[in-house]
Amino acid sequence: MPGFEGQVAVVTGASSGVGKTLALALARHGAGLCLVGRRRDALEVVARDARASGVEVKTYVADLSRDDEVRKLAADLQKDFGAIDMVVHSAGVISRGEIATAPVQDFDQQYRINVRAPYLLTQALLPLLKARRGQVVFINSSAGLKATAGVGQYAATKHALKAIADSLRDEVNPAEVRVLSAFLGRTASPMQAEVHRMEGKAYRPELLMQPEDVAWVVLNALSAPRTAEVTDVHVRPLKKA
Repeated sequence: MPGFEGQVAVVTGASSGVGKTLALALARHGAGLCLVGRRRDALEVVARDARASGVEVKTYVADLSRDDEVRKLAADLQKDFGAIDMVVHSAGVISRGEIATAPVQDFDQQYRINVRAPYLLTQALLPLLKARRGQVVFINSSAGLKATAGVGQYAATKHALKAIADSLRDEVNPAEVRVLSAFLGRTASPMQAEVHRMEGKAYRPELLMQPEDVAWVVLNALSAPRTAEVTDVHVRPLKKA
């Protein structure tokens, strides 16, 4: 796998789970990091581990449900780095509930973090990405392709994220910017542990896909020769419940 030396990657949701693992994998392959999350203490732990790879790392605390904080984040990234090669949208939230009873406030929160925040942040950073022939990664979900009972709100946001990625790809390919959607099945992570709690099921992470599996797939896609573009990857656990 080719390295990412000299490149700068923005990773949201970088304090845990898939975002953390992707960030550390990028650092091991030479990428400088802009780590975005809600908890400074958790981000600093990830930053410390990433710096062990000898790369530059900065942390940014932001509540992605707030437009003003997303815009401030984008401005800080431009000021601090001036060049961005990759944006990995890994932050996300989920609330379960049937359409008949799920509070619309839960829908609003999922929309703001799962859809609006990546839209705003990508929009703000597009000039930098175009200047570097950059790449955008949307960490999506199998729910972004097929909605099932109890996850209508979450699935709707992930369907919307797919639409944004597909439109963006057509718009920025002429500038040689690549856009990847990664549709993940159940992956061992704090979010998945919470999902199992909501479902009343025992959480057995060893039966699920691992964050390292996702990092391997995504980094290989990002490393594709510049004559090609990986547009969509679908990854799911080998063992079926």
